[in-house]
Amino acid sequence: MTAIDWPARFDRTDPARRSKNRNFEATLAKTTKDLATEMDRLDPEEWRASIGNSHTKTNTLPRSNANPDDPGFVLRWTKDGQQFAVACDAYSRLRDNVREVYLWVHETRMRGNRAVVTGESEFTAARLPNGDGEAVVASPPPHDVLDVAPDAPDGVVEAAYREKTKEMHPDHGGSTEAFQRLKRAKEAMLDA
Repeated sequence: MTAIDWPARFDRTDPARRSKNRNFEATLAKTTKDLATEMDRLDPEEWRASIGNSHTKTNTLPRSNANPDDPGFVLRWTKDGQQFAVACDAYSRLRDNVREVYLWVHETRMRGNRAVVTGESEFTAARLPNGDGEAVVASPPPHDVLDVAPDAPDGVVEAAYREKTKEMHPDHGGSTEAFQRLKRAKEAMLDA
């Protein structure tokens, strides 16, 4: 079983203090659909979710039948070169923690639609700092960049790299940053 990818500086809720939430009547399926729609509206470069027994692929959410031992939920995204994360483990059910994150993202994004000017992005509270107080952008795992299994054979890695190059190379409309990330992912997978 894979441990949840909980952000390093975020406190965890003691499992004995987690409560059932009777305020949310939405199912996990509806909540993940709502959150996926919200992330489409937010339009980050990429995003990923993490639950107690798996890390979802980029831009996907846990399946509606997910039932991990750890009901915590983490949502990470990158926008404008900055990394953000929000997490919730206050409730004993995954669906309630996902719903809480969805509501926070939705309400925070909606604040950005107001004619109010602030000194920072409405998502500043979710930006992840490095040790110097500056934001850092974490790279996704190499196998996620290439959309292959973590233990994919070299031939599969190289084929995936060639296929992704068609869309990510700067000569084909991709960004230099995305192409460099793709090259690093291939090198890391082949060196492993």
